Amino acid sequence: MSQQEQGGQVQPAEPTGHVGHSHAPVHLPPGEVRRARLLLAAIVVPLLLATIAGMVALWPKGESIAGSIPLTASGLTFETARITDVSGPPGAEVTAELLTGEGAGVEVPVSVGEDVLREPIPVGAQILVLFEADRLDAGASFTFIDYKRDVPLIWLAVAYVLLVALVARWRGLAAVVGLAASLAVIGLFVLPALMTGVSPLLVALVGSSAMMFVSVYLAHGISIRTTTALLGTFVGLAVTTVLAIVSATGSNLLGTGSEEGYQVMSTFPEISMRALLVCGFVIAGLGALNDVTITQASAVWELHASDPTVPRRRVFLRAMRIGRDHIASTVYTLAFAYVGTALPMLMIASIYDRSPTQLITSASIAEELVRTLVSSIGLVLAIPVTTAISASLVRTSNRDERGHGVLVVASAAPTATEAEGDQAHPPVQRRRDRRLRGSGTMGE
Repeated sequence: MSQQEQGGQVQPAEPTGHVGHSHAPVHLPPGEVRRARLLLAAIVVPLLLATIAGMVALWPKGESIAGSIPLTASGLTFETARITDVSGPPGAEVTAELLTGEGAGVEVPVSVGEDVLREPIPVGAQILVLFEADRLDAGASFTFIDYKRDVPLIWLAVAYVLLVALVARWRGLAAVVGLAASLAVIGLFVLPALMTGVSPLLVALVGSSAMMFVSVYLAHGISIRTTTALLGTFVGLAVTTVLAIVSATGSNLLGTGSEEGYQVMSTFPEISMRALLVCGFVIAGLGALNDVTITQASAVWELHASDPTVPRRRVFLRAMRIGRDHIASTVYTLAFAYVGTALPMLMIASIYDRSPTQLITSASIAEELVRTLVSSIGLVLAIPVTTAISASLVRTSNRDERGHGVLVVASAAPTATEAEGDQAHPPVQRRRDRRLRGSGTMGE
């Protein structure tokens, strides 16, 4: 008599996790979870310490030259004015009221360049003008410098933050904070360090690592899932760096394919322009790289949460189906982003009589082509790496990392009654399993 048959009555078997399965929800042993965390810490903590040490060693010493070159000659200042009148042929005569400086409240004529006259000049718009106090009484015209755009940009930024908060809530706001911190790394460390003549490649690696730590952990919290995405990002970053160095050297790129490149070369003659170009390659793909790794890690965790009985290999294969779609989309995402920002340059480059090969391999286009290809290869390779790491570690989380009480499910041995029933009626059991597979109740 089995243990469930007592006093002539059959006792009901204990409920199982799934119908037709012998899977009971249990926690993994604390030791296994602890080992996974220690393993990740053994990899991530040295990377973090190396990043901190690199920032300390490369941090610009002494006074920075940033902002040291005046924009105007002595006696000239930039002042804010409001356009009050536009008369004559389109924009021929522009009058503006000075809002700042010694002549505040005085209306003055403003000389406007041809590039500004090509578009309608709105009355009431605020502009920057080159102001010379000695010429105010003489009635001389002031020079238009640029439109004031702070108010529209502030409203746009506020709308963005509010929308992120509405849709993504606190996690979205944390991501915005991470973005601000990453931009601070660019402004306070990367740019000043490059100006001091430090190796652009070292600056790119240290700065990128710092931005990843700050943005990833601020936006997604410290967890096994987030750390696996971070490791995948580091792998993609390493691949991108190696490819950037090899491609820039193999393609004989000089880093002077743009007007800004020549300006940097003349202003900072000690900087290797090719190394600076590689620095740009590394930083350019960082955002998209982080995007795909976080997406893949989240996909693995969601697939596991939906059916914790699925083996790791099957979770990996399912997540890679999502990853392949992501790869397909990123193939043209970076290319479209470049084309959209480089349309004026592409128009000018295409008017000259030369073959398509000559056009594509010209310095200005070849630099962006290599940048796009290098970043894309790093993205493509980061996806399977991140998915594999995530699939191997997903079962070490005793709770769903979003805070939902999803337990890790481990296979339990069948009860005596179930084992006897399966042996007595194997065809029935197999048919039942097939029905459950077809309905999606049974894990593959």
